[in-house]
Amino acid sequence: MWSGPRNLSTAMMYAFAQRGDCDVWDEPFYAAYLKVSGAAHPMREEILAAHSADPAEIAARCAGPAPDGSAHFYQKHMTHHMLPGFDRGWFAHVRHVFLIRHPARVIASYDDRNPDPTLEDLGLPQQTALFAEITRLTGQRPLVIDSADIRAAPERMLRALCAALGLPFRRQMLSWPAGGHRRDGVWARHWYGAVHRSTGFAGPEGPLPALAPHLRPLLDAALPHYAALSALALKPGG
Repeated sequence: MWSGPRNLSTAMMYAFAQRGDCDVWDEPFYAAYLKVSGAAHPMREEILAAHSADPAEIAARCAGPAPDGSAHFYQKHMTHHMLPGFDRGWFAHVRHVFLIRHPARVIASYDDRNPDPTLEDLGLPQQTALFAEITRLTGQRPLVIDSADIRAAPERMLRALCAALGLPFRRQMLSWPAGGHRRDGVWARHWYGAVHRSTGFAGPEGPLPALAPHLRPLLDAALPHYAALSALALKPGG
């Protein structure tokens, strides 16, 4: 599952973790991204100390079996973590889904936690580039699902996604215990406060947030990337 930050990605990971036949991995390449890019993210040193920063090792695990003998392996990937030079060979061994969200919501949420993001921080150029790269390498267009559609109709959209993946839908996916998950990355305490308080998907989102003037050029740059994938988004029954 590929997304940028603040895209409902943790809630989706929790949903799949509830299936009973699926193990999950939270942002496998985050530490490697921090080490190679030098990005000054919150909790940088703690992340590097707690998680593998070897992209080759991580790629091999991505292509391998699910931990603990689980039938399925849900990997929550951030598009901006997949830096140039990181091994892409594992792409051919997994199914790919792109999770998108309107960039006005992403920008507002991200700016609240890590102010003044760039377009690259949001992972949007990387998302469209990876979509094209995966399509070319695998010969199959990845699935796309919009977080707004999931929040508006969680069961219908998860049923549609499971059907497209060839998985049976399980109602356990609609809720999870509050307080986080044992597979959370160490960064969870900085980023996951809202989802840790949740026990299921929040309801439909309201109007788009009004962004501060200095963030509006960022929105203008982000919208074409969102529109390109939004046109391909999965719909109920399809």
